[in-house]
Order: sequence, then C-alpha cells, then structure tokens
Amino acid sequence: AINDLAGSVADTGGVMVVPAFAGLGAPYWNPNARGAVLGLTRGSTDAHVALGTLRSLAYRSNEILGCMTTDSGIPIERMRVDGGACASDLLMQFQADLLGVPVERPVMTESTAAGAAYMAGLATGIWKDLDELETHREIDRVFEPSMEASERSKLMHWWKKAVERTLDWMEDDE
Repeated sequence: AINDLAGSVADTGGVMVVPAFAGLGAPYWNPNARGAVLGLTRGSTDAHVALGTLRSLAYRSNEILGCMTTDSGIPIERMRVDGGACASDLLMQFQADLLGVPVERPVMTESTAAGAAYMAGLATGIWKDLDELETHREIDRVFEPSMEASERSKLMHWWKKAVERTLDWMEDDE
C-alpha cells in the first residue's frame, strides 16, 4: 500500500524524511539525532511523505555504501538486495539511480533462512563450494540507473542538509 501511495506522485515535493528514531549510525554516529519530516508545505500530501520515507532508505544505503567504497577502495559495480523493502520497484529504481549502479533483486527476496540452509549444506557436503551455490540464485529483475549525475548530486545535497537538521537534537543529559 505504501508503494502505491508513494508512486502516486512524481516526486517528494521537497519533503525529506530522516528516520533517526534511535539516533543515526554510520557515517554520523550521533545517538542524539532524532527523526524528522522536513520540507512540508500546504501542498504536501501523505503521498509526498510516503515517497520521502521510501527514499530515505536509499539515501541511508547510499551513504553507507559510499563509506565502504571509500574505506576499501573497491568501487561498487552492482548492488544485490533482499528483504521486504526490495519488493518496492519504486525504491529499487531510486536506489539504482542514487547509486549509479544496477540493483539486482532475486526471485526469493527473503534469503536469511536460505542463507543459513546453504551454509549448513556447505558444512555437511550437500554443496561443494560457493560457486555451486551461486547457480541457485535466480534474478527477478535488474534495475538500471537512469538518473543524471547532476540530479543525484542535488538530491544528496538536500538529504545531507536534512540530516544536519536532526543531528544533536537531544542533549546528552536529557
């Protein structure tokens, strides 16, 4: 339902949602940050907030993957996703656009249990190696980036500006 609601608008109308409900982890490491909805106007609707909320997941992933790339020196060539959120085509396309790399969604999106089973199978000899397990991975869809770098940069600028507003919202002694 949230995907349908978020998909009913072309953009967020300037609405940014920062999901800092328990502070912000990497790369901010700020336990005093708090969640916020910013950029609301009289024209803002629940659909703008829904889209802003979905996009916040991609912004956070983009920041964390940026840190990983910087620290490792290894560029990200594609992103493989799983879990409930990857059911959203809207979110997956925005994630690909924001990262500038393809995002691969598997047929089986709830892979935690499958991963545990695969590891048990490796340990007991059902599968000989990780290469054999790779043949079990079926791709449902690949989301190709289509956003211009200038638009990506502009969106990240507004995201960082929104995050700045939430940092140290609470004091250490509160």
